[in-house]
Amino acid sequence: MTETSITPTTATLRVPDALLHYELRGRGPLVVLVAAPMDARSFEPLADLLAADHTVLTTDPRGIRRSEVDDPDRDATPELRADDLARLIRHVDAGPAAVLGSSGGAVSVLALAQAHPELAHTVIAHEPPLDQLVPDREDLLRRTDEMIATYRSGDAVGAWRQFMAIANIHMPDEVVEHMFGGERDPRDVADERFQYEHMLRPTVEWVPDLDALRSASSRIVVGIGEDSGGELCERTSIALAEGLGIEPTRFPGGHIGFAEDPARFAVRLREVLGAA
Repeated sequence: MTETSITPTTATLRVPDALLHYELRGRGPLVVLVAAPMDARSFEPLADLLAADHTVLTTDPRGIRRSEVDDPDRDATPELRADDLARLIRHVDAGPAAVLGSSGGAVSVLALAQAHPELAHTVIAHEPPLDQLVPDREDLLRRTDEMIATYRSGDAVGAWRQFMAIANIHMPDEVVEHMFGGERDPRDVADERFQYEHMLRPTVEWVPDLDALRSASSRIVVGIGEDSGGELCERTSIALAEGLGIEPTRFPGGHIGFAEDPARFAVRLREVLGAA
């Protein structure tokens, strides 16, 4: 299967305290692709591939890129983001859906499965940063608070270095400096600020209701990147799978394998959905 460029239908949906940007591609069973803090652009190649035989819904999470919030000082909790997803799925009226969430988006879709299991027949949580499920949770929360304080002090590069260290993702200092130092797009900076100040901590401190997830009508899949060995999100994902009594499912690539190699990721995702 080769990657193609498909022009999506774009629209907005007014929800409590936010105006959500969303995009639709293709025709067929509904698949929802969810990230946080990444926006819908990160899923474009994968969405194009899936649109060959699915209706694909992508969105910018509240407070990020094109999804504007009425109160920029309000935290974007997993519960709020799950409610946004529920409203979007009902709005497009093509569910129940298969829902894939990655990173913070994986936490969003787990919250969706808890609150609205009737809206998703399959929920794939790909590498959710559920820090509260691992033994060193208190140390992780302390380091997270230190990272946020570093960011608020004006040292964005230093905060990103702390972020990588917490996640156990190895990136040379010069790469971090190139990505997050110097002149940057104002929208990227605004998204980054919202992530650090209003999205990151509510996400990593969220505790899933394992009993509710085990009993939910949605099929829960815990995804882990094949190249994520030793990273924090591999540990949190394994802990989630153990808590649910299921085996984790490996996907190509690392933490953002869906963006690094969308063609291989799409093949694996189709296999997982076909096994439902």
